[in-house]
Amino acid sequence: MRSTSTGGNRTFVSNARRAQIVEAAIETVAEVGYENASLSRIALRLGISKGVISYHFAGKDDLIAEIVSQVLQEARADMQPRIEAQTTGPAMLRTYIESNLEFMRDHPKQLSAVVEIVRAAIAGATSPFTGTPADGAVQFLAELLARFQTAGDFRTDFDPSAMAIAIRAVIDALPGRLAHPTFDIDQYSREVVAIFDRATCVTRA
Repeated sequence: MRSTSTGGNRTFVSNARRAQIVEAAIETVAEVGYENASLSRIALRLGISKGVISYHFAGKDDLIAEIVSQVLQEARADMQPRIEAQTTGPAMLRTYIESNLEFMRDHPKQLSAVVEIVRAAIAGATSPFTGTPADGAVQFLAELLARFQTAGDFRTDFDPSAMAIAIRAVIDALPGRLAHPTFDIDQYSREVVAIFDRATCVTRA
């Protein structure tokens, strides 16, 4: 009997096997893309039969959904406490940008896999997604920007949603550049922080 991503109690061995499958799927999608990441190819990477994957996941869409869910959960756990701990608008925005870019730098396989999955969804390939992970990220950031606008930490003459879209666009432009040997992500992070600090800061008389 196959279990889905939202299945009930699982044994330690079952959870360990699921984790192995997800890790292999991340590596496979990152390496060969969404379309070519078949269950058979993922099983071959692990040295197991396709049936073992089918026991733990209802199909490719179920497995792909688990990849995205796991990566987003890991990103939230890493970044959100740091962001929400900030008590001023400029500190929050700096931490938001830096933590996003640091996560991308430190999790290249996961990032590549999610990028491939999102590209497939945008291109209209069979996929369990109709939106992108960035949609929720824009809303979260827009709410933070609006909160600190109200507190007087940011200028009030910009639209939080438009600013959030612009910030996410600069962050989400990073994946395609990480492979360049001369690209300095730390310098990129400093420049992005400086740009959006100037774009949002309150001008003092």
